[in-house]
Amino acid sequence: MKKGDYEAIVQAALIEDLGDLGDVTTNSVVDESARSTAHFVARAPGVVAGAEVAASVFHRIDPTVDIEMSPDGTVAPEGDTIGRVSGLSRSLLSAERTALNLLARMSGVATATAAYVAAVSGTNAKIMDTRKTMPGLRILDKYAVTVGGGVNHRIGLYDAAMIKDNHIMAAGDIRQAVSAARASVGDMEIVVEVEDLDQLSEVLDTDADRVLLDNMSIVMLREAVKMCAGRMPTEASGGVNLSTVGEIAATGVDFISVGAITHSAPQLDIALDFIS
Repeated sequence: MKKGDYEAIVQAALIEDLGDLGDVTTNSVVDESARSTAHFVARAPGVVAGAEVAASVFHRIDPTVDIEMSPDGTVAPEGDTIGRVSGLSRSLLSAERTALNLLARMSGVATATAAYVAAVSGTNAKIMDTRKTMPGLRILDKYAVTVGGGVNHRIGLYDAAMIKDNHIMAAGDIRQAVSAARASVGDMEIVVEVEDLDQLSEVLDTDADRVLLDNMSIVMLREAVKMCAGRMPTEASGGVNLSTVGEIAATGVDFISVGAITHSAPQLDIALDFIS
């Protein structure tokens, strides 16, 4: 993730927090020359993601702040110190909550993703995200998925064609939908969602790039994988949780898309503890 990908998000978050008057509490009770040092502490075990984003919050408020963070992807046990920041006390206090909000959310997504990745260990399946992200924070959510060991689906509606049931109904049938999409998007990836093996057979007669097997039973998934072998990558979706993902992966699908790793991931509990 490049700096330009998140600068606008950081700026908007700080505007939301500081408003026009700034941190009125800190500015009224803390001397402007006071200096402090604080540690980022993981209050629960998890995977660190968003270290650079958190640092940018402090540096946007005060470029002189000194900050060191554990690199993204660090697996932190409960109680582990994952970063250190020092500088003017006012700067640290004013940046604290915004930095923690972003760091905790991203680390939560990375931690949730890592749990799913671990659950499919030993199979060829890759855990994939969806567009079920927090509006305005998609680039951070999807980056955090990669930190947790997952892979990204399309970023938005503009970088891949994904033909779903309503598209098929509106276009007439699967072949017409794929043909029209290919004529329009050229070499861009085309993914087609199917709900049964008859629809899958239709997709296999097109030049789609991947098929999404939606809400299929384990038995049907196994058969679908056999039908697609050597012809088209498969993606399973629907009914995926930590209890079911291992069995789904064992069917031989190439990808498993999981909305929960972004739309339901709890924030990782991270604190900023002042030590001086």
